[in-house]
Amino acid sequence: YANAKALRSEPTRIEIGDRIIAAPVVDALSDSERAAAIDAFQRETATALAAVGYPMTADPDQINRPLVIMLIVLLLMITTMCYGPMAALLVELFPARIRYTSMSAPYHIGNGWFGGLMPTTAFAIIAATGDIYAGLWYPVAIAAATLAVGLFLLPETLGRHVEHDDQAATQRAGVE
Repeated sequence: YANAKALRSEPTRIEIGDRIIAAPVVDALSDSERAAAIDAFQRETATALAAVGYPMTADPDQINRPLVIMLIVLLLMITTMCYGPMAALLVELFPARIRYTSMSAPYHIGNGWFGGLMPTTAFAIIAATGDIYAGLWYPVAIAAATLAVGLFLLPETLGRHVEHDDQAATQRAGVE
C-alpha cells in the first residue's frame, strides 16, 4: 500500500498490481449515469483485487478471537482508569453550591464538542492534507492541551475545604 500525492486537476486512480483503475469523474453526470459509473468502478476494483489474490472477506478461521477480546478488554480498562477517578478529581475543584454546573459545563463541552466532533475534524484534516494519518494529530493535540491545562492552570486542592469555600468562590467570580 502506498499513498502518492497528485495534483488537484488529476483524477484519482488506484493501482492494483499492474492494473491502473481511474476513478470516475461524476460531476457532470446525471444521477443514473453517476450510479452506473460508480458501480462499474467498484466492480472493476473488486475484480482487480480478486485477480491479485486479495480475499473479498476475512477468513473467520484465521481470526484470533481470544486475542481480539483481550485487546478490547484492555482498551476498556484504560478508559475506565481515566473516567473512574475523573469525577472524584473534578468534584474537589469546586465548592458544593456550584459544583453541578461547574463540573457539567466543561465536561460536556470537552466530551461533546471536542470528542463528538473528532471524526469530522480528523476527516477534514485528512481531506485538507491528503495524508490518511494526519487526522490522528487532532486527538494528540487535544490530549496535549488538556495535559498542559491540567498541569499549569488547575488549582491544588489538597487541604482546601471545598464545602466551606462558597464565599471565597463567589468573591473571586465577582458575585456578592
